[in-house]
Amino acid sequence: MNRNLIELEDRILAPSKALVADMKKISGDIMILGIGGKMGPSMGKLAIRAIKEAGSTQRIIGVSRFSDNAVRQELEELGIVTYSCDLLNRNELQKLPQVPNIIFLVGHKFGTTGNEDFTWAMNTYLPAIVAEHFKDSKIVAFSSGNVLPFVPITAGGASEEIAPEPIGEYAQSCLGRERMFQYFSKKNRTEILIYRLNYAVDFRYGVLVEIARSVLNDQPIDLATGNVNVIWQGDANEIALRSLLHCTTPAKVLNVTGPETLSVKWVAELFGELFEKEPTFINVPEGSALLNNASECHRLFGYPQITIRQAIEITAQWLIQGGDSINKDTHFQERRGKF
Repeated sequence: MNRNLIELEDRILAPSKALVADMKKISGDIMILGIGGKMGPSMGKLAIRAIKEAGSTQRIIGVSRFSDNAVRQELEELGIVTYSCDLLNRNELQKLPQVPNIIFLVGHKFGTTGNEDFTWAMNTYLPAIVAEHFKDSKIVAFSSGNVLPFVPITAGGASEEIAPEPIGEYAQSCLGRERMFQYFSKKNRTEILIYRLNYAVDFRYGVLVEIARSVLNDQPIDLATGNVNVIWQGDANEIALRSLLHCTTPAKVLNVTGPETLSVKWVAELFGELFEKEPTFINVPEGSALLNNASECHRLFGYPQITIRQAIEITAQWLIQGGDSINKDTHFQERRGKF
């Protein structure tokens, strides 16, 4: 990675003053379950930096199967305590230490079709046994906007009060995850916040990268799902850590995304200007999409620090300079729930 990319990554991963202030209020160690996934490493790095700036003494503990040992080594070098654990194995789960704060990132999405039983085990059974094991902890449990119904693009997004209508087994299993955490929050008086994310973007992956690559590679962009919500991953990570101060019983549900209902066509055309390429499109917008109303999130934490134009410019700069990508597409255009 060249120096410009290193400096860019370092600058946009810096913790905000609000996060540093809240880190001083969070009592005890923080364990991130699923730290080896897409969001986990950057969340761990952010938490460590925030702790150092806050002058706090709590530890960040990262748990994953760590199929990539390089990720584990990098996290340990930063000062994160790591545990290798298959959370579906109750014997291994029981060996994890009790800590006051849990962030639950674990889930299974892609490859659900044909592997439905594993998806339900990861997304519904596992949350139940994790909630039981950490019943005395505060838990921020990641969920998905996929549990909500498609809404008209003029409706302002679905708020937390809208009843879920999950389409397909992945989304249904995500609702199962929410229900398990809600049940055990009531049963054991566990303070929980269900963090309903839709969609995190980063310079390495996400909706913006997918659109940008299509423009760069002269691939047509499907406009059937013509609108989308996104939030910069750094902001999403900050909100997750700060959400430890907002866990309640019964569990609180919180939609997390950016404030805009974005036009996919507009995003593509903006990338086209930055790349000096003409994007191509297929299909016409169907007038509805999976869109979240995150006004409660913005009330609690303020608007995201990284604006959509900044996110687009950062993503374009990263790709132009040859930055690497994580090849895990969101399939945000999927309308039948097949993942």
